[in-house]
Amino acid sequence: MQNIPSVDLNQFLSNNPTDKSSFVTQIGDAFSNIGFVALSGHFLSEELVEELYTEIKKFFNLPQKTKEKYNVEGLGGQRGYTSFGQESAKGKKEGDLKEFWHFGQYINPDELLTDELKKVLIQNIIVEELPRFNKVGKEVYQQLEKTAKYILRALAIYLEIDEFYFDEFIHNGNSILRPIHYPPIETEPKGAVRAAAHGDINLITLLMGSQGKGLQVKNREGNWIDAIAQPNELMINVGDMLSRLTNNKLKSTVHQVVNPPQELWGTSRYSIPFFMHPIPNMELNCLKNCISEENPKQFKNITAGAFLFERLKELGLVK
Repeated sequence: MQNIPSVDLNQFLSNNPTDKSSFVTQIGDAFSNIGFVALSGHFLSEELVEELYTEIKKFFNLPQKTKEKYNVEGLGGQRGYTSFGQESAKGKKEGDLKEFWHFGQYINPDELLTDELKKVLIQNIIVEELPRFNKVGKEVYQQLEKTAKYILRALAIYLEIDEFYFDEFIHNGNSILRPIHYPPIETEPKGAVRAAAHGDINLITLLMGSQGKGLQVKNREGNWIDAIAQPNELMINVGDMLSRLTNNKLKSTVHQVVNPPQELWGTSRYSIPFFMHPIPNMELNCLKNCISEENPKQFKNITAGAFLFERLKELGLVK
């Protein structure tokens, strides 16, 4: 498979059983083979996308001193600002050539939370200088979360488990919306790229801003292929949590963001991934119907919260 398959969520949302079944097969097969799809028919409007890009560009253009006041100690980078070069991929010493912001979950104030959820669902940080920044971020977060919910319902059908299996685990999940700024490159990078080769931690990732070259996916033959979405598409990939749960039936594919050719070093790149995380006590034990003689159990039992903590330590975001 040399190209990233394209799918349309409208098929799944239709009242036509044939269309719905076709979508389930298409996305399930793509995630079983290469772990990536380009998705149209999502819940984001063009106007909302443009407004978010406007706001995040305003934020990253703020003076560094202003941005740094939103880099809050003790949060492990889970909310607010993370500065240039602070995060590195697993096993990589060099910091990635990026800075980013984290929006987290929005809780209904009338909802009672468990003590465990209260610990991880940290309040979002308000940017005082930009009155629209947080409002737009919240709206995008919620539309991407809604999109992700339907993707997981389709995958549940593909996995031959209850369609609504994931619903209870993603409600109030510790998902993250991460606007990223890859600044212009000024000198030859020594071993660093905009985002080194890695797999994502979470269940699934929904990526905005992959219309140009830069994002690459390693296919099953070990070759890097460009992953380029159309303007109306999100790039969606399987994360390590979903790969573990399905005993690697659905593939968490290694991907990277490479540096541009030298003539484009002077340009910034922006991308906005939404990392769909479940609640911390979700068990990532391999589903029984994904274990067989041909595919014996590959992963130890672990909860989503414990797995996330392990990975944040590896990334250098938790000491």
